[in-house]
Amino acid sequence: MQTPISAEEKKTFIQWFLNHYQLKKRESVWILNYLINHNKILSHVHFVHDVKFCPRGIIMSSHCSEEIPFRFYKNSFVTTDAEKSFHDIRLNQNDALYIQLNFNQSHQNPLYVSVIEENPFIPETYFITKQDQEIARNLLDKSLFEYKKRIIEESIDRSLDEKDQETFFRLAKELHNLEATNRNQPKMQKQ
Repeated sequence: MQTPISAEEKKTFIQWFLNHYQLKKRESVWILNYLINHNKILSHVHFVHDVKFCPRGIIMSSHCSEEIPFRFYKNSFVTTDAEKSFHDIRLNQNDALYIQLNFNQSHQNPLYVSVIEENPFIPETYFITKQDQEIARNLLDKSLFEYKKRIIEESIDRSLDEKDQETFFRLAKELHNLEATNRNQPKMQKQ
């Protein structure tokens, strides 16, 4: 478990950030200045990645970033109105507030890395790539095919043992169709 980051560490980082980066929205500067002047609120602030998954969060971007200038999330409510977020922060001082700062090479910045926390709201499946999904789907399809094929083959064996020609032909046709369908399934290309 990560060691809690003190309000003083957060304040030091925010002051450094404001001295080195210009934010796309001036209201973002007001919000950050408000936070560094209120330790009680700052103690509930958490710097994270992917704030869109958090129950209450803000994205702020500097001019050197290609990301959106500002976004405020509260449960299912999303706005670009910084004043609404400011009022929410003022009125809900004891609620956790998650902040994502977008600036050039943020992942390599030691000060930012020192205050960044793991986002507890990111879904487990968020980091699964499309290729991982394709591999999983192919594996599931292959397993399902092999299971169905085994069941049909066992039933064919039983029909042969019982000399049940009608069932044998019906199952043989079913097996043929299953194998034809499997051959026509698109396969994942190897890289």
